[in-house]
Amino acid sequence: MSKHLSLSDRAMIERLLVMDYTFASIAKKLNRSPSTISREVKRYRVFAGRVNPSSKNDCEKYYSCLRNNLCKVETHGCFTRCKLCNDVNCVDICNEYESLHCILLDKPPYVCSSCPKQKTCKKEHAYYTAHRANAEYLHTLKDSRKGIRTSPERLIKISEIISPLILKGQSINHIIATHGNEIGLSEKTLYNYIDSNAFAIKNIDLPKKVIYRQRRPKKVLTKLEYKCRRGRTYEDFKAFITEHPDYEVVEMDTVKGARNKGKVLLTMIFRKSNFMLIFLMPDGTMKSVQTVFDVLTEKLGLKTFRKLFKVILTDNGVEFKDPLSLEYAPNGCQRTRIFFCDPQASWQKPHIEKNHTLIRRILPKGKPFDYLTQEDVRLLCCNINSVAREMFNNKTPFQLLTGKENEKLLISLNLKAVPPDKVTLKPTLIKH
Repeated sequence: MSKHLSLSDRAMIERLLVMDYTFASIAKKLNRSPSTISREVKRYRVFAGRVNPSSKNDCEKYYSCLRNNLCKVETHGCFTRCKLCNDVNCVDICNEYESLHCILLDKPPYVCSSCPKQKTCKKEHAYYTAHRANAEYLHTLKDSRKGIRTSPERLIKISEIISPLILKGQSINHIIATHGNEIGLSEKTLYNYIDSNAFAIKNIDLPKKVIYRQRRPKKVLTKLEYKCRRGRTYEDFKAFITEHPDYEVVEMDTVKGARNKGKVLLTMIFRKSNFMLIFLMPDGTMKSVQTVFDVLTEKLGLKTFRKLFKVILTDNGVEFKDPLSLEYAPNGCQRTRIFFCDPQASWQKPHIEKNHTLIRRILPKGKPFDYLTQEDVRLLCCNINSVAREMFNNKTPFQLLTGKENEKLLISLNLKAVPPDKVTLKPTLIKH
């Protein structure tokens, strides 16, 4: 339940006040405390019927009063109306003074909505209106959240924490996940402070600060059915997963360097943990992909490989056009099942496409991969999988990858988690 009252809650309060409900009864219907309803009504009630709000004189007879010389000035008398006198306040000396204020407004329900005398009463009235109260509440809420509400000393301490980490390429979400208690601010507030130039860090230093346009839906082209796709289409994949809901899906793709020449990265990601494996290949051919599968099978063993890679979803690249060589080990035993996304439908494997953006922070587009070594790729894989993920309650893929088979996978590939403050997602990660 939200701590704040909504417009519908306020509308119910307004309606029940007219029906002469007590604060306790209203609170019970809204599942709130009576004091909450009491404060709401007193804070946002509106007064009406004041004779002269700008004057200290709140006499009920202000307009009709013609009295003068109440102070009994002996010299020549006084011909000014007492209600207009600036020297003496007539309410203090007039025996006919009747205050406009109704003493019933000092007691619950603090408004005149259910008073039987409200039509004939000449005293000031007070009413609670839901729309007016909600508008004033929203205005107050907006004003209260403007500006920087942190001391300069505190801002300096926060800047000392986040500045070196952002310069390493870490995202705000990752920093909050690892240093949330020290910073003491939410992710949104930290972004707002950076927008307000509260730190030396600017928006241009952030790894990702853009506004996405709504993407136009693309028509999926499935007219061309290659021989390798028969029985392995995206519809076949969905049917297979329906029959085996406990199988973890592994998405597979490649990342290429400048002009699609030279060394290529083969990427594989486990959907449940977002853990991504990265392999360096000499080129983007079917033979290179098959070699990676064969080497991985040899390191893990056929039994472990089957458990980890039960079903793989990939795109229609030429490097994957020989699915039989990937599905079957050199000894002829089946080790996995390969399925293809629809043409021009990369959104069908969103996890790996999203993680490719992390690779591009370290290896920008247009840069060849020929200088990369196996150690560079291992370092790349360890840093990316050490980034906290908001969709997994700020846990890292390393923390989510559990089980004996996964432990064997990490050991065989020599993959280890990087400490939060050492995570680097900039080109400086690769030293040469």
